Amino acid sequence: MTISMYSATVPVFQHMLRNLSHILDKAVANAEARKYDPSVLTTYRLAPDMLPFTRQVLIACDAVKNGAARVAGVEPPKFEDNESTFPELKARIQKTLDFLATLKPESLDGTEDKDITFPVGKDTRTMKAQAYLLTWVMPNMFFHITTAYAILRHNGVDLGKRDYLVGANA
Repeated sequence: MTISMYSATVPVFQHMLRNLSHILDKAVANAEARKYDPSVLTTYRLAPDMLPFTRQVLIACDAVKNGAARVAGVEPPKFEDNESTFPELKARIQKTLDFLATLKPESLDGTEDKDITFPVGKDTRTMKAQAYLLTWVMPNMFFHITTAYAILRHNGVDLGKRDYLVGANA
């Protein structure tokens, strides 16, 4: 049995974004328990040349919404990119999930060989849709969610592998 483009990507995107929302909830709960303002986490970065926590969340959302939209041939929703609090970041994740829920399997299935041209810095790159989703979009999503997780974990938020993999269903 073959796996479809939709089933190989959209449910994975949805699952990981829900897990990201879950780890944000755990960060807020940790801040409340330890009596600190959770906003101190939003600008934290693991290294001076890395983007801060907030940008990790935004980019994870953008990677999947823009990637899936390009392959489906639809306009992705435009977000303000001004989220700076945990509730705003959670709303951003939910808006991305809401968009993904509008995509139907037939909008991605059968597009494996479709050329997708997308911005990469000041340049553009073209890849076939299957390679684009599986070797560009998905790794980007995982990278930025993992980095957000690592920032929170580094700052003492009680997170484990189950939070990353299973989320609120742990």
